[in-house]
Amino acid sequence: MLIAPDIEMRRATVDDAQALADAQVRNIDHLRSTEPPRTAEFYTAEGQVSRITGADSATWVLVDRAADGIVIGRLMLSGIVMGPLCSTSLGYWVDGTYAGRGLTTAAVEEIIRICRDELGLHRIEAGTLTDNHSSQRVLAKCGFERFGMSPKYLYINGAWRDHIRFARLLHDDPPPSVPK
Repeated sequence: MLIAPDIEMRRATVDDAQALADAQVRNIDHLRSTEPPRTAEFYTAEGQVSRITGADSATWVLVDRAADGIVIGRLMLSGIVMGPLCSTSLGYWVDGTYAGRGLTTAAVEEIIRICRDELGLHRIEAGTLTDNHSSQRVLAKCGFERFGMSPKYLYINGAWRDHIRFARLLHDDPPPSVPK
C-alpha cells in the first residue's frame, strides 16, 4: 500500500529483519529520547525476528522504494486481544530524515483501517511522552482521544517517564466471537 509517492507500507516478514535492524541502528540518536533502552541483540537481525514473529503482535514497515527499498519506519500492534476486548496497543516511529512529511499520520490512518476492516478490532490505544507533541498531533489528526495519564509508565532515556494515553474507537459492532 502506498501511503505517499514512493513510500510503501506493508506487513513485515522475517526477510525484513536485517533492514529493520539497520534502520534502528541508523536512528539510535533520533529515537533515544522516546524509546526504552535496548540490548545489543535488539540491533541485530535476530533481535528483530523475535519482534516480527511475536504471537500477540503484528509489525508493518515503511519502505522508501526510491531509495533502494530501505526501511524508514515501523508500526507495531502489540497485545492484540480478541474476544470481548477486541483491542490492541499501537507503537510507531519514522526515520529522523523523513520526519515532518506526514508519513506517520498516513501510516497511522492505514493501521486504523487495517485494525477495523481486516482485524475486526474495536479499540486501539497509544501512549506518548508528555513532551512528544509531534506524536500527540499525529494521534489527534487520526481521531485518537486523550483518556488519561500513566505516571512513570516506561523507563526511557535514563528515567521513568510519564505518558499521556490515547484511544481510538473503531466501531460499536459486537465482537466476532459473540453469538448473534
